[in-house]
Amino acid sequence: MLRKYRSDPSHLLEPKHVELNLDLTYEEEPVMILDREVKRLRNKNVSLVKVLWRNHKVEEATWEPEETMRTRYPYLFDSSKNSRMNSLLRGENCHT
Repeated sequence: MLRKYRSDPSHLLEPKHVELNLDLTYEEEPVMILDREVKRLRNKNVSLVKVLWRNHKVEEATWEPEETMRTRYPYLFDSSKNSRMNSLLRGENCHT
């Protein structure tokens, strides 16, 4: 049975600010690389990276070709920055 909703000021959600283009689209921007994998096809290997995108959750991360991501977003492959972010996502070194 449904009950009548009673408004509560703490139930308000603040919307995220997203810059929209004139055609009401927005530019996806990768935040970091979460994982790496090599897919074996019939006669070649393809290196893939799991990319976390801005304005998306970790569960929505996508697998992208590593070569493409290195070309478009070389800053993602700075090993010191990425290893720190990965360890934070895993819950390591949270207090340092």
